[in-house]
Amino acid sequence: MSIDHEMEEILQLFFEESFEGLDTMESGLLTLDSSADLETINTIFRAAHSIKGGAGTFGFMEISGFTHSVETLLDEMRNGTRGITPDALQVLLESVDVVREMVQSAQAKRPIVMVGANALGGELMRILAQKGPVNSPAESAASKPEASVPAASAAPPGSAGIAVNGNLRGGALEGWRIVFEPDLSLFKTCNDPTRIFDELANLGTLEVEASTSKVPPLGELDPTQCFLSWTLLLRSPAEHARVAEVFDWVDANSKIVYEPIYGAAVSAGVANLPAAELPQAAGQRPTAAFDVPGAPVAGKSGGESGSLRVATEKVDALINLVGELVITQSMLGRFAEKYEPQDIESMRRSLAQLTRNTRELQESVLQIRMLQIGFSFNRFPRLVHDLSRTLGKKVDLKLSGENTELDKTVLEKISDPLVHLVRNALDHGLESPETRLAAGKSETGTLELHAFHEGGSIVIEVRDDGAGLDKDRILAKARERGLVDADAQLSDENIYNLIFVAGFSTADAVSDVSGRGVGMDVVRRNINDLGGHVQILSVPGRGSTIRIRLPLTLAILEGQMLRVGKEIYVASLVSIIETVQSKREDLSCVAGRAELFKHRSDHLPVIRLYELFGIEPDSRDITDGLLVVLEAEGRRVAMLVDELLAQQQVVIKSLETNFKQVPGLAGATIHGDGTVALILDVPGLVRTFLERQSVQFGRAA
Repeated sequence: MSIDHEMEEILQLFFEESFEGLDTMESGLLTLDSSADLETINTIFRAAHSIKGGAGTFGFMEISGFTHSVETLLDEMRNGTRGITPDALQVLLESVDVVREMVQSAQAKRPIVMVGANALGGELMRILAQKGPVNSPAESAASKPEASVPAASAAPPGSAGIAVNGNLRGGALEGWRIVFEPDLSLFKTCNDPTRIFDELANLGTLEVEASTSKVPPLGELDPTQCFLSWTLLLRSPAEHARVAEVFDWVDANSKIVYEPIYGAAVSAGVANLPAAELPQAAGQRPTAAFDVPGAPVAGKSGGESGSLRVATEKVDALINLVGELVITQSMLGRFAEKYEPQDIESMRRSLAQLTRNTRELQESVLQIRMLQIGFSFNRFPRLVHDLSRTLGKKVDLKLSGENTELDKTVLEKISDPLVHLVRNALDHGLESPETRLAAGKSETGTLELHAFHEGGSIVIEVRDDGAGLDKDRILAKARERGLVDADAQLSDENIYNLIFVAGFSTADAVSDVSGRGVGMDVVRRNINDLGGHVQILSVPGRGSTIRIRLPLTLAILEGQMLRVGKEIYVASLVSIIETVQSKREDLSCVAGRAELFKHRSDHLPVIRLYELFGIEPDSRDITDGLLVVLEAEGRRVAMLVDELLAQQQVVIKSLETNFKQVPGLAGATIHGDGTVALILDVPGLVRTFLERQSVQFGRAA
């Protein structure tokens, strides 16, 4: 192994440890927000000290220099010469974001830009220059005299200045230059850039310049994707937190650069930096310019990471199983060389052993992809901390089941829907302290995230003890919009599911943070795309619970085999409600176009699978077959099949990779005899059918 390769491995270890240290600092600072604990302060200080020392060792002096100021402030706190104030904690939290961005730049071999660090460095110097109260938890631990700060490096209290090249220069904030490069999926998440620009224009004077450099030729253009990017010049003295708040709903994979424009004293040092050298930030962060990694791999923020950490015991188990397979292969190999009729029983035992080994190997490989949901939960203490400050609410966040494991792909794809649900609960679920006190509740609301295994699925619950959903208001709004007939009688569950209709909202005004129903259709679609299901439970005045049920992995499917003619299909057991034999009197027709099946109190559209896929069934008479009741995206349909076969686990093979994407199909699997069975994409199948039949479930219910 070359020296360069060894150094590269050591460097990567530094990056991983730095990200772990930053996570430790952030979680510790959030704990200090509610209680001052000396051991927690020491833990945060040690993490900062390690990052500073490591950065200096590898020549990242920008990181080392900025972290030194953070370390100084923490040192005064742990030595009892400075108290723990909300102002100092907020600056320290934003400093964590700045250091994380700097480390990410170093890891990606990009230039480390000091704009954010310089701006925040001025705030650190301002706090250090102020004489603060003594930190009570550490009073008995030490009584060092208060550290002095050189007057030349300290910002005068109340001055508006930033540190540029190590010097503090005055100058009023005049505005912001913002480079906005949205993720391609911007439109799919119901975001409209013009609404963002309108919000910015409310803060001051806005100039917008669009870049079309990434727009493909017309023949290759996908209208559902956003290929534009913008440079925005906002002339307004608004603080960063207020400007960044406008981008709260933007996907975490989007790139947003905030460049402050100060007076003439600093404009030459800051405002003229090229955009490529400015720190990039995800729009998810409500009060800080830099995104916090929520992915399981250190240094990966947002999106899907290409690697993961695996526990040593999982690798050891895999190696042991491979050894068992080799032994079994050797046992079977001898039969190929010399086979005697009396050896048939030995061959059967060897094949049974091979089957067991293969099943265990499959489970072990899947275990390698299993990660604790705590990796996703870890982002919420900071999110709740920032949003509760913005909304003026008191919130107690409780996390449980963090050790529950699920597939890495599922974990990454569920993160954004969870963020959306938590934002909704904070903004519209939990009441203000005054409203809660008037209702006889504690002024501090409770928000719970709970995960647990149930059967072959993982269940995630987002619970709050807020006002709950107003079903009468939801139903009235749905009738007003024509989503439900005036005389339709709906169950509570069906009423609550109306908030998943695209654009549906009962709010009188749109909130900057969230709105129940705004984007909830995207949440449900994302969950359904994972093969999951979402359910809402609510009690007026006592709170709401949103329960998400997901498969543990996307590689293996618990499926029901279905036969239509000579073709075999597989439907996920999660989507199947029941199977019934139809009767002639339960069938009806709407406008001569759509067949309906009376199922208890509902009328379900009937999907004739053979018509959708152009195959010949055993019989076209609906009473000769079976109706499989399916549920997807809050809708139920009855699918006609010829025969129900066995239930079994199937390995999903991608159709898109091996053939092409087919509407209504999620993939394929191979049977033991070599034949191929197609796996139904139940949500896609329902959407395809409705598009063809133009049937609206709300009116058919």
